[in-house]
Amino acid sequence: MAKEGPNWEGLLKWSLANADGTRPPRQLSEEDRRWFMEAMQAQTIDVIQRMKEITLVMQTPDQVLEAHGVTSADIEDMLEELQEHVESIDMANDLHSIGGLAPLLGHLKNSHSGIRAKAAEVVSTIVQNNPKSQQLVMEANGLEPLLNNFTSDPDVTVRTKALGAISSLIRHNKPGIAAFRLANGYAGLRDALGSENVRFQRKALNLVHYLLHENYSDHNIVTELGFPRIMMHLASSEDAEVREAALRGLLELARERGSGISNSSLVEDNEKLKQILQDRIKGISVMSPDDLGAAKEERHLVDSLWNACYNEPSSLQENGLLVLPGEDAPPPDVASKFFEPPLRAWAAANPSTNQGSKSAKKEAPLLLGMGSPSTTTQVERSTNSGGDAPGNPQT
Repeated sequence: MAKEGPNWEGLLKWSLANADGTRPPRQLSEEDRRWFMEAMQAQTIDVIQRMKEITLVMQTPDQVLEAHGVTSADIEDMLEELQEHVESIDMANDLHSIGGLAPLLGHLKNSHSGIRAKAAEVVSTIVQNNPKSQQLVMEANGLEPLLNNFTSDPDVTVRTKALGAISSLIRHNKPGIAAFRLANGYAGLRDALGSENVRFQRKALNLVHYLLHENYSDHNIVTELGFPRIMMHLASSEDAEVREAALRGLLELARERGSGISNSSLVEDNEKLKQILQDRIKGISVMSPDDLGAAKEERHLVDSLWNACYNEPSSLQENGLLVLPGEDAPPPDVASKFFEPPLRAWAAANPSTNQGSKSAKKEAPLLLGMGSPSTTTQVERSTNSGGDAPGNPQT
């Protein structure tokens, strides 16, 4: 059992009593200084050391972990802690140097779906906006198990997490995109769009849009695989984000070098597309004021797609539904690629930033217990002094 944490209330009272502004601060006694430092150190851990301990557990055979009472839930908690550590690009790159990358990728093949999903989340965090780690994962053949989980895993959550990791791995990574194409990744995306899971659909649509935006030649691939018709269907989805993502992909196809519908890959479904857009215009026209405000991007997407296909503005403009009163800002650039999450993007733009080897301490999951007398393999347990268990980040 973890020890109780420091007496923070007592620390606060002591601080207030000795720095209330009514008298000059006094010199700390050696005893007070030692007490204060112990209180602070009890709430910090050495990140690299902790990552080494997690690596040790990831390298331990399953039967040994089971013999020590380590459950799949414990492993998921451990991976969640690792994900927090590798939010720092420096720590993400250090994972390979301490031998942790290969066993992490091995967990993508774990028999427990929760572990496979969490391992993919960690990989996604490591490679996001991080060319060095992207290269390391590619060199370690990390794309292969991710693709296998994305296309074949029976658990849709695992498939969704694997797709998120693939998206982070191949963005701004030409070798990764080429490997994705060669592995028939587009067929996997087409299957994902046919899923009933809206989160899976959103991630697939967003990656399709990115690939189309970055590679004009891929327009022919997605057309041959029937993507336009699938995206037309999803443009009428009940989920607003799926509708927007589908419209965004259709707009990218319709814009093919600025050509109109006569030369577009959507030419065969001209009338069907027009009917879908007319239905969306009708749906928008009966929205409440609040819903209209929330549908700002969808309004601009519908108008932009109509304009790209038929060389004229949609009826949203003449009916005053394109730009509502008070919407003085210019319309969003609906065809541009998505920005990466801001924290990692900022970190990538500031490579000199180092978050250091210390971080706020959270209670580490109990990694290993004392082995039974019959167990010959001994694994050292890390000791920590307390804190809160890590939370479950939204993805």
